[in-house]
Amino acid sequence: MSSLLLFTSFLLLDPIWALEFRYHDNSEIEQYLIQTSRSNPNITHLYSIGTSVRGQQLWVLALGVNPQRHVVGIPEFKYVANMHGNEVLGRELLLHLIDHLVQGYRNEEASALQLLRSTRIHILPSMNPDGFDDADTDCQYSQGRFNHNGVDLNRNFPDVFSDPQRQQQSEGQREAEVRAVMGWLRNETFVLSANLHGGALVASYAYDNSNQGSMQMGGASLTPDDDVFVHLSKEYSYSHASMHRGNICQGSRAFPDGITNGYHWYPLAGGMQDYNYVWAQCLEVTLELSCCKFPPADQLEALWSDNTDALLAYVRQVHLGVKGVVYDGSGVAVQNALVEVKGRKNVCPFRTNSHGEYYRLLLPGNYTFTVTYPGHEVLTETLSIPYGPDKYSAMTHHFRLRRTSAITTAYIQTCPTPGYSHAVNLEGGGATSRPSWIRHAVGIGLAVLGGWVIE
Repeated sequence: MSSLLLFTSFLLLDPIWALEFRYHDNSEIEQYLIQTSRSNPNITHLYSIGTSVRGQQLWVLALGVNPQRHVVGIPEFKYVANMHGNEVLGRELLLHLIDHLVQGYRNEEASALQLLRSTRIHILPSMNPDGFDDADTDCQYSQGRFNHNGVDLNRNFPDVFSDPQRQQQSEGQREAEVRAVMGWLRNETFVLSANLHGGALVASYAYDNSNQGSMQMGGASLTPDDDVFVHLSKEYSYSHASMHRGNICQGSRAFPDGITNGYHWYPLAGGMQDYNYVWAQCLEVTLELSCCKFPPADQLEALWSDNTDALLAYVRQVHLGVKGVVYDGSGVAVQNALVEVKGRKNVCPFRTNSHGEYYRLLLPGNYTFTVTYPGHEVLTETLSIPYGPDKYSAMTHHFRLRRTSAITTAYIQTCPTPGYSHAVNLEGGGATSRPSWIRHAVGIGLAVLGGWVIE
């Protein structure tokens, strides 16, 4: 075979060389993700978190130097796009982000190497492929917004502020795409996330809803981590070419610094970002990235340029604050230890994962931590936390507990439980139950495997 033919064959097998600035349909995205994963098995892992109502796979590409499984100390990050099927820019931006990271790794660019060595990045280009199939290219028209059942996916998650009947709706009654994300969040310890939308140019942060209680201030509904959410939102808006100006879209209200509290903008029940924060310990920001929901294709290259630095800068923020492992009196890493920060009373207390890890996104400063675990003395420590993103690592601090001889009762879970039963193991180890997932087995074609497990 001639060298020219070899080179041509390589290009056909490696679509990242030819990723165009145009809209790709669901089949093209699927093929791009499969081929990218096959061509780069050392830094990518393709899996599906479930299917849409019409049975289309919800593909996720994980990128990192250990892409197939979680590694203790390496934070998990995710980007989700196309939750509303007619808000399409995010799909293309995430494809180009994959291309950028893979090419950067291949070319041994320092920033790409540092990011992929320190972070596991999960990219879901389309959460609503059925809606995309039905979408109209109109700038503001809502055709395609909903899933195939006519449901707005960003109104279908459990909501801690909603009436109890809606909150306790069983998981089986929720939309297929929502169930897939809920299962995904149970099986990965995501630390930071963003979901990409269109129709405005602003970074919107939790809470999206409110119970009219003490968290309200000046029309906003504030989380205990409001300072972190504001920082994350500004990190994106000021890294973006124009979002920070706050008044780019015609007819839009002004957004100082290009950010807004979600509830202050407009109340929203059943939203994904509140669900991430309340029940999954994952700080998520909603990024509205284009004045037009379906921008003309000839604007895609410029819009990618506007967002490139911001997309990368936001991922680096997963290294804010502090991380570590909680060990019991025998030196064993324990699951479901409470790790709480004084002055930050979360609706659902932050807990260690199945590896005994905790992650807390915090701005630089001094913080007092309280760690609680059955049969052990309550541990209180004050930590001085530096700024981690510039070094691609949060501060690492492990908590070591001491057993108590006193008779104690295990702490009671005070978190309001959404519409599913999440079994826990108070003595550590893996989760006691996991849904059946499927994944793409690189090199052997498109295989469907049950019982996907984080190792």
